[in-house]
Formats: sequence, C-alpha cells, structure tokens
Amino acid sequence: MVNTTPYIGRFAPSPSGPLHFGSLIAALGSFLRARSLGGKWLVRIEDIDPPREIAGASSAILKTLEAYGLEWDESVLYQSQRLDVYQARIEQLLQDNQAYYCQCTRKQIQAMGGSYDGRCGQLLQPLNQGAIRVRNPFAVEHFVDQHMGHVSVDSAFAAEDFIIKRSDGLYAYQLAVVLDDIFQQITEVVRGCDLLEPTCRQESLYQILKAPTPQWLHLPLACAEKGRKLSKQNHAPAIDNLYPQASINAALVFLGQQPVTAESQVSKMIEQAVSQFDLSKVPKQSEILLDT
Repeated sequence: MVNTTPYIGRFAPSPSGPLHFGSLIAALGSFLRARSLGGKWLVRIEDIDPPREIAGASSAILKTLEAYGLEWDESVLYQSQRLDVYQARIEQLLQDNQAYYCQCTRKQIQAMGGSYDGRCGQLLQPLNQGAIRVRNPFAVEHFVDQHMGHVSVDSAFAAEDFIIKRSDGLYAYQLAVVLDDIFQQITEVVRGCDLLEPTCRQESLYQILKAPTPQWLHLPLACAEKGRKLSKQNHAPAIDNLYPQASINAALVFLGQQPVTAESQVSKMIEQAVSQFDLSKVPKQSEILLDT
C-alpha cells in the first residue's frame, strides 16, 4: 500500500542567541529533506526556558532564515503560547496515575548509581510538589533512524521515569517537543545527532500518549573539536545575513552535497540545492570537525 500521508518537517530553534553554522546545518538539512519530498517545512520557536533566552533572538532567527532563502509554511509556532496545553496534559497524566511528583536531588540520583530508580512513584502517600515525572512502562531502547540506521541507547537511560515539568515550574523539553510535533502533525523529525539518545524517551512518550510516532532523521553535528559541538552556549559566531551565499555552500558541502552556483539570488541557490539533494550522500557520522 502506498503511503499517501503528506510530508511535514520542521525546524525548531531556541531563542538563546543568533543562528550559527551548526544551526544552519539543521535548518538547511531539514528544509532540503522536506522540499525534496514535496512536503511542508514549518518553523517553531522553542521559547519555554526564559533564563536561557536572549531578547530579540526570535525575530533575529526568523530574519536569518529569510536571508538564507529558507521560506517556511504556515505561521510560526511559539511554545510560550502553548503553556496551557502542556499543563492540561500534565494534569491528565497525574489524574490517570501516569505521572507523579518527585523531590529527588541530583546528588540522590547519583547515589542511586546515576539513574533514577522511580522511588517517588512508589510512595504510599504521593508527594504534591517538586518536579513531575512520567511513568515510563515502555523503556524504548532501540529505534530506526532514516539516515543513521538502527540506534540503541543505554537500557537504564531508556527505562527512567523522566521529568516532564521541572521543579522550578518550567516545562521539560521532552514533553513540549512531543506535544508540539503531534499538534503540527510532523511526519519526520530532522535534527542534529545531539538529540539521538533522547529520541528513545520521545518514542516512549508517544506510546504513553497513544499517538503515532514520526520518523527520525539525525544529521552530523558541526564541532569545533571532538565532543564539542558549535552552540550558542559556547559562543559560536553568528552566520552572515548580508552575504549568505558562502555559508549556504559551506553547509551543502558539510552535508555531502555538491555546492551550487553562488548567484546573487539566494532563492535560485536554494532551488538548485533542493533539486540535487541526495540523502545518501550525507555523512553517516555523529559529528564532523570543522577546519579552523
């Protein structure tokens, strides 16, 4: 039977700084994958961690995407506008005894061997404050990545009852990203290999929520040195909005693609990149060191 479900992909940056070359890899890779399959490409701003956010970063990110010819479909979704949705789902999980409060500290978890053992979920008198963890009966240890192939994760990590709302009241990434991907009907998640391992928890959460799971496709990370990806936290420089042509071709080469003609019209470059995109040429490694 032919799958007639329309492809919907997305790019979901956090507004903790301007887009850098590593961000461009994720944005361009997800865009090329979506457009080469005739699908939609959505943009979501993951702004649910105010202490890490920088004023003006959201609009700067969108302006950079426009400068690079990465035009999105539909309206931009801001996670900060969906807090009521996250809270309603958590309350339902608590009511159904699929989640519980936990007050264990990092030091206590280290004393458990580094993996949380579920003890707060077994109390005869449940707690009513602290972080909130979801009960994880599925413990997904394996999944198939559309590019990296069969992926296995540590069984203890996979089995943990993980946090869905932090003790400081902020919603956890795992919950928000899954609820938003369900809401936006994302059919394939294309992102960097830094999120390869947490995918198992998202797989578990999809099963807990009884929702269809998207496909996964993880791209190599751009690293300044082994084990140290380019990131806003380590002050990776912003990409150039005024002359994006050079960065576009550098990102294409990083992804194993042929560079395109560096025209003055960025839209023509992106159009050519879409037409020649070949997933099989993307390197199958978790990180690539950049020449310095």
